[in-house]
Amino acid sequence: MLFAVRSAGALHRLLDVLPVFEGDERIAARFALVPGSDFDVDALAALDRSGARLLTWDDARSRTHDLILTASPKGAIRVLSGPHVLLPHGAGFNKALPEEGSPHLPSGLDPRFLLVDGRPWAALHALAHGDQLDRLAEHCPPAAARATVVGDPTLDRLLASLAHRDDYRTALGTGERRLVVLASTWGRESLLARRPELPAALARVLPHDAYQLALVLHPNEHSRLGAYDLSRHLAPALRAGVVLAEPYEEWAALLVACDAVVTDHGSTALYAAALGRPVVGAYDGGSELIPGTPMAALLEQAPRLTDPAGLAEALRAAAEQDVRKCADAAFDLPGESLPRLREELYRLLGLRPRTVPVRPHPLPAPRKPAAPNGPAAYAVRTRVAGLRISVERFPADTTLTAHHLAAESPHAGPRETQSAAVLWRRARPASGSPHTSTWTAGGWTARTLDEAPYCRTAAAILTPERCLLRHRTAGTFRVRVEPHRTDGRVLRADPAAVISAVHSWLGGARPEPTLPVTLVCDVGPFPVRAVVSRPDDTDLDHEL
Repeated sequence: MLFAVRSAGALHRLLDVLPVFEGDERIAARFALVPGSDFDVDALAALDRSGARLLTWDDARSRTHDLILTASPKGAIRVLSGPHVLLPHGAGFNKALPEEGSPHLPSGLDPRFLLVDGRPWAALHALAHGDQLDRLAEHCPPAAARATVVGDPTLDRLLASLAHRDDYRTALGTGERRLVVLASTWGRESLLARRPELPAALARVLPHDAYQLALVLHPNEHSRLGAYDLSRHLAPALRAGVVLAEPYEEWAALLVACDAVVTDHGSTALYAAALGRPVVGAYDGGSELIPGTPMAALLEQAPRLTDPAGLAEALRAAAEQDVRKCADAAFDLPGESLPRLREELYRLLGLRPRTVPVRPHPLPAPRKPAAPNGPAAYAVRTRVAGLRISVERFPADTTLTAHHLAAESPHAGPRETQSAAVLWRRARPASGSPHTSTWTAGGWTARTLDEAPYCRTAAAILTPERCLLRHRTAGTFRVRVEPHRTDGRVLRADPAAVISAVHSWLGGARPEPTLPVTLVCDVGPFPVRAVVSRPDDTDLDHEL
């Protein structure tokens, strides 16, 4: 059996189908890269990482295969010998690409790619919804005669992963923040092409402790730009804490983990809608989106984001919309795709399938960030009302008015470090080296105030619940950050945000407070209690 791959996105679709053949030693899977795509480099790299057996194109052409699976009708796929199966490539046929095939015809339904000498080259055209079968019959009746509705394997994998939502959010470091995914398709009308500044602009106006942003790009964008240029183009957003999803599996895990999606006209948002996630539109219009399609209906219903400052209001409006009905027009038979595909594929193979159950694999957790996924310096706004302090933190380059700058040592740059009123450092895990040299919390905070004349507060985060804070005039304190407990859950805020709250409180505390004192710090979506007391030797001597 041959998996014929034209791009990384097509490969990912094919990999979601592999559970169909699990437990069957009679099946030998081989992969081949179909020439002619502008996006084939990443497909080759992904195949190499997967450990799959790869055939050269000449070798693939010289053989007769028992079954050929592909997720794209374009390119030289039709010259391969054997029964072909064309699998779903996305959430329906929502776009027309004039530069590829017949103008104004839906991509994926163009007879130019589905027929050879007037006859369909695919033995089976697998579709995700009955409406897609009707549209195929309208545009290419010969291909529709060989089509059947099986559902969508990628959607079924998302549905099978819903129970892992908390694990995904833990891996992302989301906590109780609202995770908003920005979804961009590829091409000239994509969000990334039309509004490349949007991810960084949103990060600059959204409170970091209330929102987390992630960016999901079409695999073609990863292939077109490459990891180096992509990370360079997106550097301002990535420095501000925006998470960039990998193009295989991780993007889907982010949809499961997220609370809402901001989208252009790419069909990723239809998968989010099928999960019930609120959708905000950010498509500026053009010629690609086909009116009357499920994606067009979704964007007509979704509130529109025109300005980064309007996201919170757009999210409130989106939460009142029921977007599942738009997804219902794109996906039939949820949860049934793999059993139905197994029946069809084994029929073409002339084999009886094994009796082992077939089910989609849950998505793996996203990569854990190597460091706390946020800016190294924040513009901080605080409001002190007695013993209650509210805190909002934004990337240092925000245009919003702030009360002080807080920076993390040693990750912040010299400019932020020299001008920050608050400097903090997190304790590191113990080194495995037999030769070490480390600061104590007391030593580092004292040295920092000596060497940074504009710094008013130096703090060492010893654990998620304990900090040593040295204020230039008020003295040295232990700050115990109590987790917030509600409905059987334990919620923790970033101690660095609490440090900024205590710094603001100390700056306005007159006369000198009687310790210990308990402050209530409103950080993001929940309050935490911070108990300020005198430190002891275990705090001062804690090794950083």
